[in-house]
Amino acid sequence: MQIGSYALPGALFLAPMAGVTDAPFRQACRHFGAGHAVCEMVAARADLRTSALCQRRMDAGGEPPPLAVQLVGAEPQAMADAARAAIDVGAHIIDINMGCPSRRVCRQWAGSALMRDEALALAIIEAVVAACAPHGVPVTLKTRTGWSAAHRNALRLARAAESAGVQMLTLHGRTREQGWDEAAEYDTIAEVKAALHIPVVANGDIDSPEKAREVLDATGADALMIGRAAWGRPWLFREVAHFLATGRKLAPPLVLEVRRVVLEHLQAHYALHGEARGVRSARGHIVRYVRGLPGAEGFVERLRDVLDAVVQWQMVADYWSALAERHERLPLPQPSESVAADCQGAPQSGSARA
Repeated sequence: MQIGSYALPGALFLAPMAGVTDAPFRQACRHFGAGHAVCEMVAARADLRTSALCQRRMDAGGEPPPLAVQLVGAEPQAMADAARAAIDVGAHIIDINMGCPSRRVCRQWAGSALMRDEALALAIIEAVVAACAPHGVPVTLKTRTGWSAAHRNALRLARAAESAGVQMLTLHGRTREQGWDEAAEYDTIAEVKAALHIPVVANGDIDSPEKAREVLDATGADALMIGRAAWGRPWLFREVAHFLATGRKLAPPLVLEVRRVVLEHLQAHYALHGEARGVRSARGHIVRYVRGLPGAEGFVERLRDVLDAVVQWQMVADYWSALAERHERLPLPQPSESVAADCQGAPQSGSARA
């Protein structure tokens, strides 16, 4: 699949999730076959995009190109300026966020709120495309099906975006009003795919190889974007790719392989975020990695008060070593409400879900 001059190595993409999809996590997903990964959303306002947080979000961390930077904002000129600034620091693709449903973002008339004002949405798209064109940088767009069931306008906006020069569209199969409380629907994605000439990517509720096959069959999409289900389970990309290619389920990954990937992820996480901040923000990733596994609840409880990166890393190493002594391959996770809810240090806002 092609975006501009970039040939992507696969048609399974990692969704941008605030507080989750930084460079170390994107690298973990690429290890398991994600063919494209979009960074966390970056605010277009100049006073925000120059913050340390946004600078970390645009850090590629040695990741292979193309680096796709997602921008969120509500003013055409600010979005154009932010696109140029992102290109200056190495962005190869600019993705426009018109899908984030969080109240904080929508109150600023950004994210999925832009679907309520198609004229403003199109003005933003045109401004960003114009800013990127001299640099040969393609622009992509991520939206929902609409603001509400009564205002489902994804097809109209998608056609306008294609005419304005957007080179790929990702569509999440819910309205903003639905949040994540209802199941995603794929009829709208199929309708948009049938109407456009640019690649269309399906997003929403893709959490297993079988679901991936179902969504591809239902939508005819050119690619799939996976978000929440890959957090703590980046090997899902390899499992999905194998199933789509062969029709057979892949054996779970070797515990020692997962151990190596998790420990490399943590080292890169500390290097990017610093020890004090990194220890806190790593907890969410660690909890997701062990959720439902043997001994996870007691391990998470012991991990709660650890503030030292070396100690935290060693505890994680020891947990996975002990698991490898009992299991060659990763055991199937068992439901565990207490561990699932205990994501201290993990993002809790809706923007971290896809």
